Amino acid sequence: MAFTMPTFLSRFTRPFMSSTRLGITADTNGGAPAIPEGAEKATLAAGCFWGVEHIYRKHFDGKGLYDARVGYTGGDLNDPSYRAVCSGQTGHAESVQLHYDPSRITYRQILEFFYRLHDPTTANRQGPDVGHQYRSAIYYHNPEQERIAREITQKANEQWYKGGIVTEIVPAGQWWDAEEYHQQYLHNNPSGYECPTHFLRTFPSLQ
Repeated sequence: MAFTMPTFLSRFTRPFMSSTRLGITADTNGGAPAIPEGAEKATLAAGCFWGVEHIYRKHFDGKGLYDARVGYTGGDLNDPSYRAVCSGQTGHAESVQLHYDPSRITYRQILEFFYRLHDPTTANRQGPDVGHQYRSAIYYHNPEQERIAREITQKANEQWYKGGIVTEIVPAGQWWDAEEYHQQYLHNNPSGYECPTHFLRTFPSLQ
């Protein structure tokens, strides 16, 4: 599966619209739809959040994924706007937060998929998107997620990326939903910008 670069300038000319967003902690649902009891959460950063959210939805919708939201985490500024995050000065990463049914999807599957869908070897960069806001990161919500994240990262590093992974593994902090026009952006704008590093790599299963 390969992506071409549709209008690279669209990455920088999308409107800086204002929108009310919820500032939520790592353990609340915020602006997401009602999530069933027993759902679990994964928070990840892998470059431009449009493509990451889109690929997770395409692959896991109907298979136990309740919701995927794009937003900002890992920074210091309260209520960050897209414009502020794009400046690279807030410390936030463009991120995706997944809510899922753990009886149908495992955290291991989510992380193996994460390492297939982007390039985790380029620090603060995905393709032409450069800056700390495009870093690769796993934001764990509990000690078990941290354990699995480190295990899967080590395996992917050894078996797929030859020691090149630079992905951060850090505790989940406050999450801010991105402006509404970013949610499901590529579903609503099929010709919108998609980072060329966002595609599924055909690696063998991790052992």
